[in-house]
Amino acid sequence: MEESPKLTARQQQILDLVQSAIERSGAPPTRAEIAAELGFRSPNAAEEHLQALARKGVIELVGGTSRGIRLKPDRLRALNESRGRQFSLPLPSLAQLALPLVGRVAAGSPILAQEHIDTTYIVEASMFPRRPDYLLKVRGMSMRDAGILDGDLLAVQKTHDAKNGQIVVARLGDDVTVKRFRRTRTAIELIPENPDFQTLVVPFDAGDFELEGVAVGLVRNTMLM
Repeated sequence: MEESPKLTARQQQILDLVQSAIERSGAPPTRAEIAAELGFRSPNAAEEHLQALARKGVIELVGGTSRGIRLKPDRLRALNESRGRQFSLPLPSLAQLALPLVGRVAAGSPILAQEHIDTTYIVEASMFPRRPDYLLKVRGMSMRDAGILDGDLLAVQKTHDAKNGQIVVARLGDDVTVKRFRRTRTAIELIPENPDFQTLVVPFDAGDFELEGVAVGLVRNTMLM
């Protein structure tokens, strides 16, 4: 077994913060958010610690995005095991999930309808803080600054409710979109993470809107079996 990387107390604190943000909202924190949370004078201090974590192979940094921090599943599992957070399962198969990959979705039909399923991937459950129900291939760059890029596979937990700040999959008219969710007193806002795109404002009485799920992780084809 590959030896777990040795982290300083501050590096472990930042790693825990990244994991917590992903579990809470489906996206990693920005450098500024890390600095504010841990009392750093500037985001540069957060960046230095993130670079150190990347050199130790615990995370991957994606350039050009303010939230471009990805956890490495193999390193994350090793860390969890060393800290007693990995539980033994009675059957090895219970540690794996069969997740359908949803392609283009026909207007008005269920997102998990059989005709929308391109293929099924077997993935390890430990990759995700919460159990996903399906994978959705991301199209476009509207969530670029959240580290979600065109062609990525978003792991989604099916639900019809979300908290402010979570990244969601929503059906709006004939389209299925990935955006950050915010409920105001008068409407629902679907917020992009790219200044080139506009926020979508959905009235509460809109008949063509439905929340399909919340993001619980992100995977790439190279991580799938």
